[in-house]
Amino acid sequence: MLYEIWASFRRLPVWVQLWMALWLVPVNLAPLALLEQPGAIWVAVLSVGGMLPNLWILIQDRGFSRRMALPHLLIWIPLVVVLTVLLQSTEVTGLYRALIWALLVTDLISLGFDLPDSWRWWRGARDIA
Repeated sequence: MLYEIWASFRRLPVWVQLWMALWLVPVNLAPLALLEQPGAIWVAVLSVGGMLPNLWILIQDRGFSRRMALPHLLIWIPLVVVLTVLLQSTEVTGLYRALIWALLVTDLISLGFDLPDSWRWWRGARDIA
């Protein structure tokens, strides 16, 4: 099973592999390092929460599929709202503010990919990479 998941990941376009491994996942895990900041627990729960269901999907599908976009839509859209509200706060400063911006831009870009992917999945495109 792990081999099938790895092989599926490697069949994704190289830019997608790099985006996921070097940016998307690390940026969404970064709030775990700043839990003492205002609202950071919500940010961490939602940012990581948008990725965790994909572990189950990966195992069930034995690879990467468009279905993985669905948890992002359900959990990262509320995260975008939380991040936008936090950016209005004067308590959010320095490194934490930079992380909030990076997370907001990153997840908006991801959601831009996830919307059409989820629509295609809903319409029957259930293939595995």
